[in-house]
Amino acid sequence: MSPPCEDFLTEERLREPETFYPLDVRICDRCLLVQLPTYLSAQSIFTEYAYFSSFSDSWVAHASRFVDEAILRQGLGPRSRVVEIASNDGYLLQHVLARGIPALGVEPARNIAAVAEEKGIPTLNEFFSLAVANAIVESSGQADLLVANNVFAHVPDLNDFTAGLATLLGPGGLLSIEVAYLVRLIKGNELDTIYHEHFMYYTVLSAEAVLARHGLRLLDVEELETHGGSIRLWVVHDDDARASNESVVALKSKERAAGLDRPDGYAGFADRAEATKLNLLEFLIEERRRGATIAGYGAPGKGNTLLNYCGIRTDLVQFLVDRNPYKQGRYTPGTHIPIFPPEHLAEARPDVILIMPWNLRDEVARQLAHTRSWGARLVVAIPKLEVVE
Repeated sequence: MSPPCEDFLTEERLREPETFYPLDVRICDRCLLVQLPTYLSAQSIFTEYAYFSSFSDSWVAHASRFVDEAILRQGLGPRSRVVEIASNDGYLLQHVLARGIPALGVEPARNIAAVAEEKGIPTLNEFFSLAVANAIVESSGQADLLVANNVFAHVPDLNDFTAGLATLLGPGGLLSIEVAYLVRLIKGNELDTIYHEHFMYYTVLSAEAVLARHGLRLLDVEELETHGGSIRLWVVHDDDARASNESVVALKSKERAAGLDRPDGYAGFADRAEATKLNLLEFLIEERRRGATIAGYGAPGKGNTLLNYCGIRTDLVQFLVDRNPYKQGRYTPGTHIPIFPPEHLAEARPDVILIMPWNLRDEVARQLAHTRSWGARLVVAIPKLEVVE
C-alpha cells in the first residue's frame, strides 16, 4: 500500500489523512503485458506534477544525444516536423529547436507546460489521445519524427494512446519510444520503479504486440542504461519500406530463452524484493544504533515506493535533499521525511547518505564528492545494498 509517489506534502497537510493504494502488479496470461490496475486516474497524477527533467544534467545530455541520432536516422531539417508526447519542461525539444527544426510538445501538467512555454518551446497543455492526435494533424499536419520517450508506461488507456501515435506519425515517419525494460527491472530487483504512475511494464514481446494492433512495426530496438535499464523502440508504419533490424529478433529470442514468453517465467520477483527490503532495514537500524545520522540524496517519485514499502521514516532517515525547488520545504508522501536544498548536507554533515536515484549513482557521487571531507559514506539500496566507492 502506497500513496501517490509525487504527492509531496506541504507542512499544513502533515496532519491530514492520506489515501494509500495497492501496488499489485499483474501479468496478462494472453498478451503477457505486465500492468498495474488503474487505482489513480492519469488526470489526478499528471495535471500538476513535481518531476522536472532538466534538473538531471545527465538526462539533458542523454536527450541531446538522442536528438543527434534521430536527425541522422531521419534526415531531419528545417522543413521537417517533430512532435514530442509528454515533453515535460522542454529538456529534449530545446535541442530540436536549436538545430532549426520546427517542434511541438504535448504536456499534460499545467505547471510544467508553463515552464516549457517560458523557454520558448511551443507546448500544447493536453493529455495525449487519439482525439488530440486528430486535432494536431488537422491544425498542423503529421510528424516526421514522433517522440514518446518515458511516457508509454504512464498511460492507462493504452489502445487509445497507441492509436493516437499511429495517427500522428506521418508516412515514412519515425516514432521513438523509450521505456523501462522489464527484463532489467526483474534482474535488478528494481522494485521502486513500481508505482501508480507506471501502469504498464514492457518486454519487447509485449510492446510489439501492442504496436502491431495499431498498424505499427518495430524497426529497431536499442538497450539503454537510463532509468536502471530501458529499451528504445524505433517504430514505423506496417507498410514502411525499411526492413526491421536484426536487433528485434535477437532481443525477442533472449526474452523467450529467459522464460518471459510465459507467465511462470516471472515467478520469484516478490521474494527478491522482500530480501532487498530486509537488507536495507538491517543496515539502517544498525547504523542508527551506533549513533550515525542518515540522510537521503534526491526525492524521486520511485524513492517513495522504497520508503513506504520499507516503512522508513525520520527515525531511520532524518531528511532528504533535492535540487528541485518544487520539492524543497515539502515532505515525502506517507513517510513525512522533510526535503531540503542540497546545501543542507554541508550544514548537517550526515554520516551516511542514501542515494535515492540509484540509476544516477555515478552522477550523484560526483556531486557529493565534497561530503568525503567529513567522512560521509554514500550508499545505494538497489539493485543491491552497496557502499559507493
